[in-house]
Amino acid sequence: MKKIFLFMLALSISAASFAQTKWSVDPMHSFVTFEVKHMGISFVDGSFKKFEGTIDAAKADLTDAKINFTVDVNSINTDVEPRNNHLKTDDFFNAAKFPTMTFVSTSFKKVKDGNYALSGKLTIRDVTKDVVFNVVYGGTAKDQQSNVKAGFNATTTINRLDYNIKYDPTGMGVAKDVKITLNLEFVQAK
Repeated sequence: MKKIFLFMLALSISAASFAQTKWSVDPMHSFVTFEVKHMGISFVDGSFKKFEGTIDAAKADLTDAKINFTVDVNSINTDVEPRNNHLKTDDFFNAAKFPTMTFVSTSFKKVKDGNYALSGKLTIRDVTKDVVFNVVYGGTAKDQQSNVKAGFNATTTINRLDYNIKYDPTGMGVAKDVKITLNLEFVQAK
């Protein structure tokens, strides 16, 4: 009987170590920001205040992670209300017709130590393109409520014209390249 118990215990520990783990973004400790050059001399920074994301992974190093992320375009904030409103029009995001941006991962490859290359499909407006984010994995820790948290910094640069954002196609006023930075904290499902 003791051998059967030990076998069942070992089997359950093995199964638990290979179980799928789900993580959800913690919006109180996460930020989605962008910066774009203005008139070739300075930068305009902005952020999106509403977003959600999930990670599903079975491996501890997350190399099998499936990542999904959605951003509410109407939550854009550049600290200038007229500019925020302009960015929601058809000149830029057309938030009325395309209220969300989405990202769906296709691979999450470890480059070295805590550095990864996150590849996936980014959809803005009605265009989906392949993008690669450079990711720094900060590790995991438990918070005061014993929730397991994982931290990430992800960056990429896109050409806004690739996504049918045609305002100022010369890039003289608003540059073509937009740097995207995500500082994200995920909480592990219990």
